[in-house]
Amino acid sequence: MREFIVEADGGSRGNPGPAGYGCVVLDAATGETLVEAYEYLGVVTNNVAEYRGLLAGLRAAHDLDPSASVHVRMDSKLVVEQMSGRWKIKHPDMKPLALEAGRVFPPGRVTYEWIPREQNKRADRLANEAMDSGASASSVRKLSPAKAEADVRAATAVAGSGWGPADMGAPATFVLLRHGETPLTPQKRFSGSGGTDPALSDVGREQAARAAEALADRGTIQHILASPLTRTRQTAAAVAERLGIEVTVEDGLIETDFGAWEGLTFGEVRERYPDDLNTWLSDPEAEPTGGGESFAATATRIAATRDKLVAAYAGRTVLLVTHVTPIKTFVRLALGAPPESLFRMELSAASLSAVAYYADGNASVRLLNDTSHLRP
Repeated sequence: MREFIVEADGGSRGNPGPAGYGCVVLDAATGETLVEAYEYLGVVTNNVAEYRGLLAGLRAAHDLDPSASVHVRMDSKLVVEQMSGRWKIKHPDMKPLALEAGRVFPPGRVTYEWIPREQNKRADRLANEAMDSGASASSVRKLSPAKAEADVRAATAVAGSGWGPADMGAPATFVLLRHGETPLTPQKRFSGSGGTDPALSDVGREQAARAAEALADRGTIQHILASPLTRTRQTAAAVAERLGIEVTVEDGLIETDFGAWEGLTFGEVRERYPDDLNTWLSDPEAEPTGGGESFAATATRIAATRDKLVAAYAGRTVLLVTHVTPIKTFVRLALGAPPESLFRMELSAASLSAVAYYADGNASVRLLNDTSHLRP
């Protein structure tokens, strides 16, 4: 029996936004590239585009030899786990695509393997080519890899011309999840990196579970990073368990150190340290009493963390589980707003916000303080 390898990928710039897929069919015995396919899809989500890439790859393999067996390699853990039968498919846009993909070959003739993104470069390149070229990028090709590469370079050059600037490519999108409640949250007490490091309360654990369900329904998260503090790691763990994605601890996402104010309410700080509080409210360089971290220092830290993560996760959607001050700082820096804007944002426990970062350095705030998933 002949065996094919299918490598597939899909992407969406905006999620949902302009989307495309790419797929490659190879001869498993020789490694020869037999088919390359790509298509611009219009406006759909990232996961729908990934499923469309899988479906196109399976159909292309079936056209070559309907009696063959197929080994699918993708960097979408969601698609691989769902098509392998280990995860349920809840999203209404993906269910029919998954059913259709499952019918291309008889059961048992297709196997699935998750691979890191760097091992899926050909399909990723074709998906980006489809998005770059827009509606004109719809093609199935049986040609040599060298010819395929030349076609991609030519199409990219055409796509970059015209009235507008060259496409900056898919952004790095940071979905920002504030941790769930701790016993200090409803009392509105300062709780930073220099305090008691409280764990989630029962309410906080329920909020984390609801956030996890909401993120699973959206189906767009590809990586999870969390602050090292207990409350953020617990919140991230709830999401990770639901999505089947490992958590990476990122020290740069830690909350501000509030010094001697840790554990106190705003009123208690005003009563005990009125001069220090007034200075802190008016000067971003001012530190809380006792040598905590100033807003200016926090902004420097978050900007460095942002730049590192944007470079590491270009074109991907990453969940950052962190705290009030870091999330507000991500948003403030994206908007180019002054430091005092931090006091003018509401950010609830277990809320979701989102910022997209493009290759030219521009950012787009997509969401702020969404708590719809916490409502009955």
